[in-house]
Amino acid sequence: MDFKQEYITTLHDLRVDPQNLKKKIEEATQERPVSIVIPMLHSELKNDTLRSIVNELNKCTYIKEIIIALAAKNQREYQQVTRFFSNLDIPHLVVWCSSPNIEGVLYELKDKGLNLFAYSGKGRDVWIALGIATIDSYAVALHDADIATYTEMIPTKLLYPLVEPDLSFYFNKGYYARINLNDGTLYGRVFRLFVQPLIHAFADKIGYKSEFLRYLQAYRYPIAGEFAITSDLALDLNIPGDWGLEIGILSEIHRDVAIKRICQTDLGLYEHKHQKMGDHEKGLIKMANDIFRTLLRTLAETVHLEVSEPFLLSFQPLYKKHAIDCIRQYYATAMFNSLPYNRHAEESIVDKFTKVILESGKQYLNEPIGMTIPDWQRTRAAMKNIREKLLEAAIKDKEKFG
Repeated sequence: MDFKQEYITTLHDLRVDPQNLKKKIEEATQERPVSIVIPMLHSELKNDTLRSIVNELNKCTYIKEIIIALAAKNQREYQQVTRFFSNLDIPHLVVWCSSPNIEGVLYELKDKGLNLFAYSGKGRDVWIALGIATIDSYAVALHDADIATYTEMIPTKLLYPLVEPDLSFYFNKGYYARINLNDGTLYGRVFRLFVQPLIHAFADKIGYKSEFLRYLQAYRYPIAGEFAITSDLALDLNIPGDWGLEIGILSEIHRDVAIKRICQTDLGLYEHKHQKMGDHEKGLIKMANDIFRTLLRTLAETVHLEVSEPFLLSFQPLYKKHAIDCIRQYYATAMFNSLPYNRHAEESIVDKFTKVILESGKQYLNEPIGMTIPDWQRTRAAMKNIREKLLEAAIKDKEKFG
């Protein structure tokens, strides 16, 4: 049964009528305004997909504002991005997350005891953008800037379950099929070959007494970057400052929200840029490293998991067993659909991920607390008007450089 329900509510796209759904969200957002946050790198201007995203966003007339959280090295890069988004008709603001004006506000916050300069990258950019986006909106959707298969239905599907009064979910996670539409290659390697077997291995090791693992297993794609969240809830999140962002957010949601207020939604087929395997500084290995440490921290908090080097050594073969089982399953799916599938390449990736467990685990043992950005509730306690100050700083950048 394709519309089988999970532990969390799953909204399947069986016969969604785009026009009807758009009409309903336009009505609902009259009372519950919404925003979109798009974290992006300056280098993503080179992608043809971004122009398509702008064209599709222009159809989303129900959106109150779009916040582009930009990682730019200098004024020139910021100006190039602001010029590009001049074609975006929806009210929007490009936030240069490391501009002198933005960092000036962060220095004020540092003087009050909260040092945001200890964090960098996507995590901090998302944190800044969420602070601004939640000022006037009931709910916020977040998605990346490199989605080749983007349509207006992505933000619509993400936001509708939150703003529809008869549903009133607080958090919605997108899921989708990661497949190259041209050559049929299956992607989503970090989830398929690392996170999924990792969760199964933890369940074997700990036992199914872990409510958190049951919750994670219910998500069809827990490391998807596309989600929507109510503003009140967004202000209460401790966001990891690394690639553990998605798992860390799910951990916060599990802690703060009743299961009946959480859902996941089918976004269909999905294609975006693919990371290289990389190493502990970049790429999929870096991503797996950060995710594993985030999971260890969360399980230490929720089920009092005791992590040691002997535990890590015994966990490696258990993970690899489940990963090989997953490879057999995905191979069967590929064969059934006449898709290319290189089992040797997949097992080579698993070998690399197996090493991550011991190496990343040792990093965790050296620093078990981790690096999470303080939530906005605490931040506003330190500086009451910081969200407004960040908004003013972004507007000054626009007036001076844009």
